[in-house]
Amino acid sequence: MPIQVRSEILPLKRVLLHRPGLELEHLVPDTLERLLFDDIPYLKGAQTEHDRFAEVLAQNNVEVVYLSELVAETLARDAELKRQFIRDFLKESGAIALRYRQELFAYLDSMTDIHEMVLKTMGGVRFDELAPGSKDALTTLLHKRSDFALEPIPNLYFTRDPFACIGTGVALNCMYSVTRSRETLYGRYILEHHPDYAGQVPLYYTPELPFSIEGGDVLNLTAETLAVGISQRTMPEAIECLAQNIFKSETAAINRILAVSIPSMRAFMHLDTVLTQVDVDKFVIHPGILSAVQVYEVLPDGKNGLTARKLEQPLDQILAKYLGLDRVTLIQCGGQDSIASQREQWNDGSNTLCLRPGVVVAYDRNNITNAILEDYGVEVLRIPSGELSRGRGGPRCMSMPLWRE
Repeated sequence: MPIQVRSEILPLKRVLLHRPGLELEHLVPDTLERLLFDDIPYLKGAQTEHDRFAEVLAQNNVEVVYLSELVAETLARDAELKRQFIRDFLKESGAIALRYRQELFAYLDSMTDIHEMVLKTMGGVRFDELAPGSKDALTTLLHKRSDFALEPIPNLYFTRDPFACIGTGVALNCMYSVTRSRETLYGRYILEHHPDYAGQVPLYYTPELPFSIEGGDVLNLTAETLAVGISQRTMPEAIECLAQNIFKSETAAINRILAVSIPSMRAFMHLDTVLTQVDVDKFVIHPGILSAVQVYEVLPDGKNGLTARKLEQPLDQILAKYLGLDRVTLIQCGGQDSIASQREQWNDGSNTLCLRPGVVVAYDRNNITNAILEDYGVEVLRIPSGELSRGRGGPRCMSMPLWRE
């Protein structure tokens, strides 16, 4: 049983990260919007900050495993598996990569260092790295040698989104944006072919399903109750598919899903950008969603059937009920100051990673929210965030828990 995540707060023991790489340096102003970035992080600074994040995790007895290393370990076992990965990867990489798939395949397959090859698929391949094509080809004449035949994947350091650990299984997600669709392929090869995971992890969702869902919207409240955001990135149809697959699984303990609808906008993006659990009975929340949030309970109803109903109680009462508590406290990001709450939510003040009850990792820049959390008895482990925060994701976004006690 290599996956076990039945809570947002029980002691974290193993987590998947991706250290930012050249994919960030391959961002340019013209591609920012398409690649889902608002700014270009400084790579060296982002790596230093991310290394500190990993160091804080290790200091708190959390084993850190890295995405690129797991993929390399997977592919290094079989030369044909490596080639199949390259073929699958190019198939998911867009029209230009398909046009140059022979040249790209030859280039990637020629790399003997598997880890370097994996990093190259993440960082992108420029035309000047490929063997020159026909001088008479129209595309050869029009493309600059500095253009990308294989585009970078700069969102990779947000490992939370491509798949979500749910109990002892995984939802391998259909991503909202085509620019992130390749990210799920890394997870699929690890889960299906790495010796530590192959044949041991049920998949409750796969990218072939047509409805988008991302891991930032998935919160494991208890072993029996899963919360999933209806957001800019996750469709209600996806939640229904996920629910059907979980409810019919013989190994899944979850018997209800809370579908939490939040406003569909980039500032919020995922449920975990506005709501994360920080202690047994405490959540940090962006107050801007309190008047708009709606919660629906989804239950099994007969063979593969579902029933849903809207819950009318306030959010804190709903959370308390399904957590089996008398009450929960919703700690407002930014406090009572609407300007501070908007600013710190934008800088991921609501996006904390809980290492154990009452101990969270948070960005240092959100000083108001962090101080309020401490006033409520929550220990805040601050990490630097000048560059990482430019990607619009916090400590929870940058981490995929694989095992919690």
